[in-house]
Amino acid sequence: MNETFDRDERTLAVEGVAYRWAYLTLSYGLLAAAAYRSFARADAAWDLLALVVVGGAVHALYQGAQRVLTRRWAVHAVAALALAALVAAGTIALRMVR
Repeated sequence: MNETFDRDERTLAVEGVAYRWAYLTLSYGLLAAAAYRSFARADAAWDLLALVVVGGAVHALYQGAQRVLTRRWAVHAVAALALAALVAAGTIALRMVR
């Protein structure tokens, strides 16, 4: 028996939520693995951090291409980048003092 069914809005919404949870799980899992590798084993974790950044960039670029990003999103993205730059600069300054 070959049954076909149409995908309605609810199915698409549930799939979107599932993909979001999967993305968040992978991203935070990679961040936790990078933190463990960096702090516990004193290894470089740039490869894992690059995967997190590239994943976020792909997400943002796709949404930008589909023209669904808002001005609020842009403000939050710029604020997050500025905060990350300040934290990085502070970390570098603290390491130079020691």
